[in-house]
Amino acid sequence: MDPLLSRRRTLQAIVASLALPSLPGLAFAAGPETASQRLRKLIAESEAASNALDPLPRTPPPRGTAVFVDPLGEQAFAAGRTNAVRDLAGLASIARPALPPTDQIAYDVLQYNAEQRVESYQTGMAQLKQQVPLDPSGGLHVELPDYVSGAGAPFATADDYEIGLERLHGFAGYLDTLARRARDGLQLGFVQPRVVVEKVATQAEAMLAVPSADSPFLAATRKFPESLTAEQRSRFAARYARAVDAEVLPAYRRLATYLRQDYVPKATDAPGRWAMRDGLALYANELRYHTTVDVSAEQLHATGLAEVARIRSSMEATRAQVRFTGDLPAFFEFIRKDPQFYYTKPAELLARFAEIEQRIWAGMPRLFARKPKAPFEVRALPAIGGQRGTGYYRPGPPDGKSPGVLWFNMAMLNTRPIPTLETLTLHEGIPGHHYQITLALEDDTLPDNLRYGSPTAYAEGWGLYSESLGPELGLFTDPYQWFGHLDMEMLRAVRLVVDTGMHAQRWTRQQAIDYMLANTSMAQHDVEVEIDRYIAWPGQACAYKTGELRIKALRDEAARRLGARFDVKDFHAQVLDTGGLPLAVLERKVRSWCCAAAA
Repeated sequence: MDPLLSRRRTLQAIVASLALPSLPGLAFAAGPETASQRLRKLIAESEAASNALDPLPRTPPPRGTAVFVDPLGEQAFAAGRTNAVRDLAGLASIARPALPPTDQIAYDVLQYNAEQRVESYQTGMAQLKQQVPLDPSGGLHVELPDYVSGAGAPFATADDYEIGLERLHGFAGYLDTLARRARDGLQLGFVQPRVVVEKVATQAEAMLAVPSADSPFLAATRKFPESLTAEQRSRFAARYARAVDAEVLPAYRRLATYLRQDYVPKATDAPGRWAMRDGLALYANELRYHTTVDVSAEQLHATGLAEVARIRSSMEATRAQVRFTGDLPAFFEFIRKDPQFYYTKPAELLARFAEIEQRIWAGMPRLFARKPKAPFEVRALPAIGGQRGTGYYRPGPPDGKSPGVLWFNMAMLNTRPIPTLETLTLHEGIPGHHYQITLALEDDTLPDNLRYGSPTAYAEGWGLYSESLGPELGLFTDPYQWFGHLDMEMLRAVRLVVDTGMHAQRWTRQQAIDYMLANTSMAQHDVEVEIDRYIAWPGQACAYKTGELRIKALRDEAARRLGARFDVKDFHAQVLDTGGLPLAVLERKVRSWCCAAAA
């Protein structure tokens, strides 16, 4: 039997065993509604339910609903299970063949995501993940400060400020839940690595050391909208200061104290999942979640080794082209240390980003037929840059005006090499994350799960594939920029090796650091930050190369099958015009297009 069919039948049996009649949102009118209308209604309900549980929601909560649902709390856990079961039950009442093509894809995406979530509850993986909650890279203790200081939360009205106060109250409670979940996991034998625990404790201590004048939690009180009166401004400033001083900062202090005094002495030296109770099963689950394909750690490790060897050969050729007389490790050290490769002022870096973006846009009509309305910007990461990685992209609201922003870490500019900036702009901006995400957000004809959904392997695979388009877009004419491109591609290949090495093959943290230093020109600090990210977020780093290689293989397959009828603009439209997809759904879509185009 087809393993996917077998798995689907197993999940259907799981759903059938649950008490579905009591779940909300399952009643559909049997009358004039079409299958498409019923699906869109189900998707809208599913997206609204997901947004209501998101501590960093894309839209403000409706009046009368909770502003902040603790993502580690019992309410969020139970609601997540209920929502997944509801989605599958709703899909069972809709005939997929009766749907138009785009809605069939939306159906498949909703089904895939719901099945994954139901399975995680049934196998106990969802419960297990709550016992290992510490994440220094993407944890809410570092992301919410960004969100409330300019990276997402609206502060345009008095209601927004009231919501912001409720959010701070809920966030303080979350920090206490984070400590409680970590304590429960420790007692049950689900012990996280010492480096993760120490890093989260250090981040909490760094937040406590931020002066009030610079606090990200008070950013909204340093620039009020004109619509607020002087009295309102004064009142909100006082209330926010009290909330931060009396609730948020004491919660950070309790978290840091617990981690330092109680957890660190009992944490493991080993960095990988293999060292934790049920860790290998959890890692397999995490790999499948992030890559959206069934692939083993051993297969990913082998792919990574092959890619490292291929890219290293290209690096050697570039080293020879610029006539560097030392070996490749010496060339890495040259890139790390020579001042010509680094800016000293953030303004210079931002100007270079803008110049690169303009050159990319000039070449885009050769490869793409559409363009998003919203602009792309690069801004300084708001909080504790010294404790964090390079940064991240966050889209704006789908209004066609608000920019998508790369929140870039401007700390330690001597570790942000100029030769990587063209590649970074391709990945994070155009035609990478900003282009891909914003096109979907601005297309209000798409079902909501296609507009807003973005599996890791698709999003990061597209970002890495976008980097490879540099030569077709007129970039990398300078050999050092080309080397920077190879350096960043090497990073993603190395990720496959070190992530699986640490979590499945018992590598030490130092082994992983040494391997990355030996194969990239990244600075020691950034390498350590990267490795610690993989320790804290297992499997996520394996999605980049997995997605890129699948997209490249699809392009090669389409070009081979269509021959002279192949148009790269049409291929890119097929990949992008239905938003972020699990890789299996994307592959089916592109192959169906090839069949139709070849007929």
